Amino acid sequence: MSGAPRCYLGLDSSTQSLSAILIGVTGGHAEVLWKDVMPFDETFPEFGTVHGVLPSADPLVRVSSPAMWVRALEQMLGRVAASGVDMSRLCAISGCAQQHGSVYLGSDGMFTRSVAPIWMDSSTREECAEISAAVGGAAVLAQRTGSRAYERFTGPQIRKFYKADPRGYAGTARIHLVSSFLASHLLGADAPLDSGDASGMNLMDLATQEWWPLAADATAPDLLPKLPRVVPSATVIGTLAPRWKSTYGLPPARIVAWTGDNSSSLVGTGLVSDGHVVVSLGTSDTIAGIMRESRVDPGGIGHVFGAPTGDFMGITVFKNGSLARERVRDAYALAWAGFSETLRSTPAGNLGRFMFPWFDPEITPDVPEPGVRRVGLEPDDVPGNVRAVVEAQMMAMANHSRWMGVDVRRIHATGGAAANRDVLQVMANVFDADVYQFPVGNSACLGSALRAWHADAAASSDPVPWSDVVRDLASPLAASRVTPDASAVATYADLRKRYAESEVRLRGAL
Repeated sequence: MSGAPRCYLGLDSSTQSLSAILIGVTGGHAEVLWKDVMPFDETFPEFGTVHGVLPSADPLVRVSSPAMWVRALEQMLGRVAASGVDMSRLCAISGCAQQHGSVYLGSDGMFTRSVAPIWMDSSTREECAEISAAVGGAAVLAQRTGSRAYERFTGPQIRKFYKADPRGYAGTARIHLVSSFLASHLLGADAPLDSGDASGMNLMDLATQEWWPLAADATAPDLLPKLPRVVPSATVIGTLAPRWKSTYGLPPARIVAWTGDNSSSLVGTGLVSDGHVVVSLGTSDTIAGIMRESRVDPGGIGHVFGAPTGDFMGITVFKNGSLARERVRDAYALAWAGFSETLRSTPAGNLGRFMFPWFDPEITPDVPEPGVRRVGLEPDDVPGNVRAVVEAQMMAMANHSRWMGVDVRRIHATGGAAANRDVLQVMANVFDADVYQFPVGNSACLGSALRAWHADAAASSDPVPWSDVVRDLASPLAASRVTPDASAVATYADLRKRYAESEVRLRGAL
């Protein structure tokens, strides 16, 4: 029995699915024992979601069902119990969730809102302006909380709820993020919120990692008592509730504070040192890097969050990620293989033609009115549009991440599109950096399992350094390296400037 692995469970409640991964650790070496994914639309059609989102007549409103997330968690724990892995060896569980989404509960634990606004929502422009004005301006808010007011951030969403339904707000005793909401279900008690996910609310003072009273007062009356307490990301917040043993035979494993999916992806891609960034090509596209000191984006676009390593994470988020790539693919009736072949058939730089793929209101840059804009490109040009959407996304990421001050030498690529080496070649050429893939696809879910191991070891007075935690499962595959092409690098150096200039002109005309 002494040679049996210690097991750690990682969970990831993303926009479109719930994922789980079990890792085993023996003698300091980790391996994946089991993993599963539960797509919301297919698994729970009764909730009526499309890509994990409830349909809305208002294109700016994006909400989902917290009841669906609970149902998914219940079923996934059942699958974990039936995985064939010896659950008596389960030592700790952690998880992560889509950031910014908020869940509203009464004192009886029942929903005071049946829906939860999520990160894709863009309906709180008025509330953002009100909060910014109340604290002394956008620059003050960004300096204290790490970000200017954003429509998707939780603070503006809370204010919108308070204004639209004062009685519902007054009857709300607890406002959780998706991460702390699901952690509460594992605990069977009210869970705290980790400082990384709390950074995405426009409510936490980044320096003290406590709620900022002025921001809370600017958001809604009597808000502070409704918010969970904030704890460091590595905090053991309790043990698995007894009902999980009676239902599925699961032991009282330690529960480690849940965090946001982007923070968890840092660990899941081994990003625990300087000079590297992670690019996640998921429902949203993100680029993130470790920052030893907090540095706020002077342009007000990027964000600073707390990192699981105890440092800071600089991150820039783009709303039009995988769904934009899918829209282009579907518009020309292509499968992914055809998409890749078409991408390969066009020259780097696309003959100077490019696209702004703002199918939905964009976050980076701030584009409230959706619509695809093309420069020198016709809509019926299939290969031109395929290359344009990929190049646009990579150039936007490169241009809007310079504020982090990270000397990008290596990119760790994750998310669904990271499996496409033709997409990664464009990334390598635009950034002039090597790009690597990873042995485990869901970096956020893997990061949760690795964080569970790290925190459990520390709580057991047998700490393991982060470098050892990420060594086996979150190190890039050496054979996967995609290197930049020198001629393409030169092409993109010029095209990126033109792209940035056109972006400014287009936004000025909106």
